[in-house]
Amino acid sequence: MDRASPIERLVHAFSRMPGIGEKTATRLAFFMLQSKASLSEELAEALLEAREKIRLCSVCCNLTEMNPCRFCQDPKREDHVICVVESVQGLRAVEATGEFRGRYHVLHGVLSPLDGIGPEQLHMSELLTRLNADVDELIVATNPSVEGEATGLYLQRLCEPLGVRVTRIASGVPIGSDLEYADQVTLARALSGRRDL
Repeated sequence: MDRASPIERLVHAFSRMPGIGEKTATRLAFFMLQSKASLSEELAEALLEAREKIRLCSVCCNLTEMNPCRFCQDPKREDHVICVVESVQGLRAVEATGEFRGRYHVLHGVLSPLDGIGPEQLHMSELLTRLNADVDELIVATNPSVEGEATGLYLQRLCEPLGVRVTRIASGVPIGSDLEYADQVTLARALSGRRDL
């Protein structure tokens, strides 16, 4: 059996990444091959270093080089509120707003029984150990999907006996878009989440 050529292997490696199809993978492969060797070496070193040094924060499950992560170590952050996100990308998006000064917790996914993802596959137990007398609000900032909503409801049921208030980030019509192009669920959510001007 013939072994795949190095170019085919490189294209295949790129195509396994999320959001990268065959054409983009091919473009990336040829870009790397036509670039200076130093770029390939830098990329390879960065990947290896990240795989070697990055781990989960023992407190919030963020990906970090130091443990606990910088958000958990920051004494200026508020301890009474925890923002629950489904991914590190979600944490970065919330943090980029500059509006949230509390603590984070990364689930690394959402509940999806059809895909075999239950509470045991997520970092729910670590979150439960963090819910103490100091925490009075849990903000659910999962994606506005069926699975994200189910995860939020599950967290609400978990927190109810603990007396922790569970809130959900608002969602609705994005700024700069036209109402005529918004789907019914998005418009309904925008209407139900309306606020005073």
